[in-house]
Amino acid sequence: MLNHRLKPGIQIFVVVRRVLLISVAARVLAMTGCGGRPSPHRVEPSSASSVAVTATPGGPVVIKTSSAEFDVLSSGYIQAYLLKDGTKLSLDEPEPAARSGSDSLFGAGREISDFAFVSDQAKVSEAHNNLGLPGKTVEVKARTPRDGPTSIEKTLVLEAYDNFPGLILATASYKNLGSQTLRLDQISTQRHRLNASLADPKVPPHQLWSFQGSSSKWGKDEITVVPKGFSQTNLINSSPETGLGGGIPVLAFWTAKVGEAIGHVETLPLILSLPAKTAADGRIHVSLDQKIDMDLKPGETVSTPRSFLAVYSGDFYEPLRLYSAVLQREGWKLPKANKADYEANWCGWGYELNPTPRQMLGTIPRLKALGIRWTTLDFRWFDNFGDWEPRSDNFPGQSIKELVNDFHRQGFQMQIWWRPIGADDGQAKYEYPPYGKTVSRVVQDHPDWLILDSSGKHARLKSNLSDLAALCPALPEVQEYHRRLTEKIIRDWGFDGHKLDDVFTVPPCYNPKHHHKSPDDSIRAMSEVYRVVFQTTRQLKPESVTQICPCGTAPSPIWLPYIDQAVTADPVGAVQVRRRIKMYKALLGPEAAVYGDHVELSEMKQVAGRYSEGSTYMEIGTDFASTLGVGGVIGTKFTWPDYGAKYKNVTLTPEKESHWKKWIEIYNSKRLSDGTFLNLYVYGYDAPEGYAIQKAGKMYYAFFAPTASEAWKGSIELRGLQPGRHRVWDYVNGKDLGLIDNQKPTLKAEFRDHLLLDVSKL
Repeated sequence: MLNHRLKPGIQIFVVVRRVLLISVAARVLAMTGCGGRPSPHRVEPSSASSVAVTATPGGPVVIKTSSAEFDVLSSGYIQAYLLKDGTKLSLDEPEPAARSGSDSLFGAGREISDFAFVSDQAKVSEAHNNLGLPGKTVEVKARTPRDGPTSIEKTLVLEAYDNFPGLILATASYKNLGSQTLRLDQISTQRHRLNASLADPKVPPHQLWSFQGSSSKWGKDEITVVPKGFSQTNLINSSPETGLGGGIPVLAFWTAKVGEAIGHVETLPLILSLPAKTAADGRIHVSLDQKIDMDLKPGETVSTPRSFLAVYSGDFYEPLRLYSAVLQREGWKLPKANKADYEANWCGWGYELNPTPRQMLGTIPRLKALGIRWTTLDFRWFDNFGDWEPRSDNFPGQSIKELVNDFHRQGFQMQIWWRPIGADDGQAKYEYPPYGKTVSRVVQDHPDWLILDSSGKHARLKSNLSDLAALCPALPEVQEYHRRLTEKIIRDWGFDGHKLDDVFTVPPCYNPKHHHKSPDDSIRAMSEVYRVVFQTTRQLKPESVTQICPCGTAPSPIWLPYIDQAVTADPVGAVQVRRRIKMYKALLGPEAAVYGDHVELSEMKQVAGRYSEGSTYMEIGTDFASTLGVGGVIGTKFTWPDYGAKYKNVTLTPEKESHWKKWIEIYNSKRLSDGTFLNLYVYGYDAPEGYAIQKAGKMYYAFFAPTASEAWKGSIELRGLQPGRHRVWDYVNGKDLGLIDNQKPTLKAEFRDHLLLDVSKL
């Protein structure tokens, strides 16, 4: 069992950051994308910065950019303001107590936060780091009271950049100046107290829309209004008791006027939490917390991760876009989507647990008639997890290879469902028998490849479906094993891509035979397996599709560089489809390919009994507009011909076929999924809910009624139009809605469910 405690002289967060920025160790590949690596040296900014820094005795250190102001109070609290239209807007409301800073230590049953900063001793210099951008670095020091029980020097380093005017990066370090060892349990940074009433006196303090990027429960909304009495832990890269894990290390809040977000920009996957809690007075308390379990000896230093504080105008799209942009400056490389990534897809999951070649091939006439050319062989084609060989009952002999050949001969491409890293060890609890009861051959042949927990038992990959054993991704032989699996699937069997599903995080590894420097090496190396799968696939078939589905939750940035098609991941209804498409467009770029998942998921009816194994929902959706209009890739899982009651909910009836054909034709003709997504509407405040896409000199808009079953009537604003007059066309219903001028871009409209517009300049 490895010891969590540090060796003398080691500075854990400083070491983590140094590895992030300059190491050439293989595991740093985790976030660098296709062949990219973080810069191994500091890059001088190209020009002097316009960021202004002022410090007055007894007052705050004020860091001012073109659109924001960040005030470092004497307590160390960082108060953020948005500068807009001659006003200063903020959600930050520091505690009235004199020592309520934004960073603190916890240990031995108490909090250490009584640091007093001397503002006029702040050191200011031009930014010098691998972002390679003009900016300013500000260093401020503080100490605990000399007559107190501890003697700690705190150094707060802040970075502000001209190219990211609404964002400030922060690192706090603590040096033990005393003669006694300090027991530390947790380090906390970016502690803020938010009050919506500061931006809108008419609303209570807690009434903020929020984005909370943790992965904790299948189907849970990432985007929600904060209620009274709210509390959420938001674990990142650590599985809660219910399973799942991973997630985006960003916590964002906004009103119609101003928003604020916190998170970290380290490109290694750190295990931490971003708790959000509504206090008795209605204020929302947030922070970035990391358990450290260490003894800080005299002379040693501990540092926080490189965190950020952002202030902005808009919704969750803005901080996610900023977060992604900073990661890309740090060396995060995102692959460019190919043409195949934008193709509409049919998935065999409609046949649920026992797909057969006959069923798959039977849909081909309807696929041709509908204009779908990409298909997916989904779950339960395989014998057991880890080996990935075809089931002998449903796919005997060479039938899986023959199936792919048959689809290819008729002009189709095919992806395949599988789940890297997981393996059957005979001890798993799996929702779908017989999985979990067998021992896979890879485990029989290589038992030492498995991740072990701290007690020496097989660690589990937990989700709401399973708790499989896990092959340790930090082992080169495990990475090589997945490379060979990928070659078998793509080169030998002929598949054209992957649906990698049920992907969250992996447990820490305590297997002594792996010789890890830290149990977290397995978590940091998780993306190495996905890198191998993605890059091998792209080398073999450049026009392939690689998709990763974090079922029902937000993704993990650690593996985002190794997909070329994101997926809205088992959305529970059309609202989640739209939100998640927007989320991925912010993270991966405005032209990113985002699969809206099966259209049947756009409306879910909860049922008392299970209509199929593993589900408590009946999927009856027909809402293509929520994918198409927002810029997503459409998909479906219909079954055909009519097999009777077994698949009645997803059978393609004649009535459905007419509806499917109409929408697929619109999708194929417009292909808005490869247009440029424009963030012109604020989620939660602009009514009706609006989206805009620019493509081929045109603007496309999608509006959705607050209540899908009720008609909406009023004026809508078509934002982002070029100067001049424009023709407005309802392209779903084939209606000319007249002319509009960019000087007065409002349109009177009445619609039910949705309104999709094609706007052309005259």
